[in-house]
Amino acid sequence: MMTSLGLDGLSVVLNPLLPVYALAALALAFGAIFALSLWRRARGKSLRLLAGIAILAALLDPSIVKERRDYQRDIAVIVLDRSPSQSIGTREADTSAARLALERQMGGLADIDVKIIEGGGGPDTAEHGTRLIEALRRGIADLPPARIAGIVIVSEGQIHDIPAQFSELGISAPVHLLLTDDPGKGDRRIELVEAPSFGLVGRPIEVKLRVEDLGLAPGARTILRIRRDGEPLDPVSVTTGEEMTLPLDLEHGGQTVFEIEVEAGAQELTLSNNRAVLTVNGVRDRLRVLLISGEPYPGERTWRNLLKSDPSVDLIHFTILRPPNKQDATPINELALIAFPIDELFDIKLREFDLIIFDRFQHLGILPEEYFLHIVDYVREGGAVLESAGPSSGSQFSLYRTPLAAIFAAMPTGEVIQQGYKPGITALGKRHPVTADLLADPDAEPNWGRWFRQMAATTRDGDVLMDGAGGLPLLILERVGKGRVAQIFSDHLWLWSKGFEGGGPQAELIRRTAHWLMQEPDLEEEDLRATAIDGRLEIERRSLDAAASSVTVIRPDGSSEEVALSDSGRGRFTGSLPAADQGLYKVSDAARDAFAALGEINSKEFEDPRASALPMQPLLAASGGGYAVFPEFGSPDLRRVGKDDDRAGNRWFGFVRNEDFVVTGIDRAPLLPPWIALILATGLLLAAWRREGR
Repeated sequence: MMTSLGLDGLSVVLNPLLPVYALAALALAFGAIFALSLWRRARGKSLRLLAGIAILAALLDPSIVKERRDYQRDIAVIVLDRSPSQSIGTREADTSAARLALERQMGGLADIDVKIIEGGGGPDTAEHGTRLIEALRRGIADLPPARIAGIVIVSEGQIHDIPAQFSELGISAPVHLLLTDDPGKGDRRIELVEAPSFGLVGRPIEVKLRVEDLGLAPGARTILRIRRDGEPLDPVSVTTGEEMTLPLDLEHGGQTVFEIEVEAGAQELTLSNNRAVLTVNGVRDRLRVLLISGEPYPGERTWRNLLKSDPSVDLIHFTILRPPNKQDATPINELALIAFPIDELFDIKLREFDLIIFDRFQHLGILPEEYFLHIVDYVREGGAVLESAGPSSGSQFSLYRTPLAAIFAAMPTGEVIQQGYKPGITALGKRHPVTADLLADPDAEPNWGRWFRQMAATTRDGDVLMDGAGGLPLLILERVGKGRVAQIFSDHLWLWSKGFEGGGPQAELIRRTAHWLMQEPDLEEEDLRATAIDGRLEIERRSLDAAASSVTVIRPDGSSEEVALSDSGRGRFTGSLPAADQGLYKVSDAARDAFAALGEINSKEFEDPRASALPMQPLLAASGGGYAVFPEFGSPDLRRVGKDDDRAGNRWFGFVRNEDFVVTGIDRAPLLPPWIALILATGLLLAAWRREGR
């Protein structure tokens, strides 16, 4: 079957009764006979030709076919932008109003259906911006492209996934844009050009930023307000349009949250992009530790090895081998010893150390009283001291008979207990981060080795985390001013390092104690933390108080809610809640605050919140669409247009008449029935014979 001619549902269909080559041979034969008749100038040659054509037409068996067509209704697509930038001003309400106006007008157009697509939002708009074309692709994936008459995008125009070529959409319909705000409005924003993610504690980091007045000329003066972990810093004056470098100090290790906010400009669409949130992890360059051993003994090397094994610790170790009260006949110049540099250590460079450890140190006149007072001031101003007591701690040479007694939480009684015991973790110690994780099961008895000496002591303050023989305090931590002090009332820690009776967690105990003394954020016993992960705000509160607690969460939009925390054991209370909004979350328990930043440093969604058709202009031009401003002029007129007509004009949007159809049936009628062709051919041949016979 071959279709030879078609016109608007009508077509002539050939159904040859012979193969094509046979018909072609027959046509050549008729042609040869006609040519011979011409050469001989025979009469009736035209009649013979017509008879041959009639015979060929009968053999082709032509018929007229008419399709029964069901014309399909066209589809108009309305895409509504629901991205966060559409919440500015009245945009969200205007978007809904524009939808109603468009649907009302489309209801008056003939043969057209309406499909509504909403998109552009989601938790990743800060990073990727408004991905409205992606929502459009998903929405029209199940629609026949030939039925789409036109698309109207209701948005402020800042769309970040516009294809480079219109053909990538796979449609031919016009794309129109209905702006939901006045393009003439401006906005002020702050942009972090360069911001580090970590820095050294005690040293400033450099943040490069720029304040821009979008839609206005640069050069205006304005003020930056800066907060570090919620505490305000000195304001800074900046010039709009100019990049500046802002130094910011890191005061502690761990996470520090900086909020940098610029005051409102002459024109403002939103204040969301007037604030930038920067999270910086503070790390210590090197932790300088001074270890002073009062005398050689088996545990001295244990302290040294434990501290040297920590890559973040820079250790200086002195051992007193010949105290001033030791007199013998050995000449000074023959001793292979160096003088103890007390002036340099405890006067000139004292505050360069993060921690001072006195290991079985005896007050034998090595340090003057003045230097002990220096150490007391050093602790109160933020330094740290750890004292590991020995048998002489309760004697007349004890450190507790020096000004250091003012910073110690416990005092030795002078009794030295010589018996085997297993160090235990107190109820308070099972909640303190220094000792809470030393036992795999906090309710089980310790399975580590015994110690055999302990100095009895009485406490007047501090937190007793470990106890020993007879329940006497063994490890005590205390805060003094801005600094910290730890006391260990035994010198048998080295037994664990030697593996006696299976040993014990001596390395972890000393590491955690030392880092708590040096104010490591992860070891704070009273702490509040918040982290935004995978669209949720995770909250953790550490406390020595076992009472149930709750926190107040303040969202980026200023709304707040109470969140009850559940006890997870080992001094931890946890809770979580959904966090879909981009920005800074503040968590407070009345005593302390924690901050969590969700989203990118510079939100792509709000980098330019102005209404504008420029981003979509290439797509509009390629598809023949137009744009209009809804709040100012209302909904444009909607018209049906032909495929070759203009598709948009002044205040009107066009929707193409596609005239797509589905064939529901076929009507067939023979064009030249065989019997008619036979009669026609016979009559022509007889007429030709008669003409030749004259």
